[in-house]
Amino acid sequence: MNAPILSLRNVNKSFGPIDVLHDINIEVRAGEVLCLLGDNGAGKSTLIKLMSGVHQPSGGTIEMDGSPVRFDTPRSASEKGIATVHQFGGTFPLMSIGRSFFVGVEPTKGWGPFRIYDRKRANEIAVKAVRDFGITRIEDGDRLVGGLSGGERQSLAIARAVHFGARVLILDEPTAALGVKQATHVLRIVNEAKRRGLAVIFITHQVMHAMAVGDHFAVLIRGAIAADFRKGEKTREEITDLMAGGASMATLEAEIEGYMASHDGHPPQAAHS
Repeated sequence: MNAPILSLRNVNKSFGPIDVLHDINIEVRAGEVLCLLGDNGAGKSTLIKLMSGVHQPSGGTIEMDGSPVRFDTPRSASEKGIATVHQFGGTFPLMSIGRSFFVGVEPTKGWGPFRIYDRKRANEIAVKAVRDFGITRIEDGDRLVGGLSGGERQSLAIARAVHFGARVLILDEPTAALGVKQATHVLRIVNEAKRRGLAVIFITHQVMHAMAVGDHFAVLIRGAIAADFRKGEKTREEITDLMAGGASMATLEAEIEGYMASHDGHPPQAAHS
């Protein structure tokens, strides 16, 4: 197995007296999809912000290629090859596809003070990059991003990240607001990114989507990793139970049934103060 590109070692995050993340240990490798599963309030958003340089850990270490790194800003994370795509693609709805693809790094033509934005080249590169990911409906780089479907916007953002050299792709609930057809298309894009050798962190609360693309899974509950397993080691029902705290609930129910079986069917009594 190849060495991990990105690793979190015993990472904690506190905001004042409030502990949000507790001893997080995860790692993701090239050509692998790590699915980070958890319901709302599990700590997923804070973890994304740590990995993308918005927040810094209160304790523990973030490593890239086995060496400790510190992401003081999102730009410093980006420069190391960390790309984060948020739920709606992080694209600009009032910009053209070509402009949105190259925002901040626009290709130019001309010389010196006469350099101008090279719209034709930007459009050609953007359209080719998106079509290489299977978005064949996009043919015109002048088309506004706002006219794309949610799945197409996600795909555009992923294609952009890959084009600019991302090594780790963090996808924040990419299928949450999509219909079945669009979600299926985004999952195909995730598999294509994996095929190209990227390390993908797929954050979701939708177990079926995770199982469709995941190689490695981590379940986050109340800021801690409750389970860490590989593809095929747990069923959909077991994963769903974990996310809902179902495993601990099932244990509690078994304990109650055992108590009642040995106490003539009487349930445990509440303790009196």
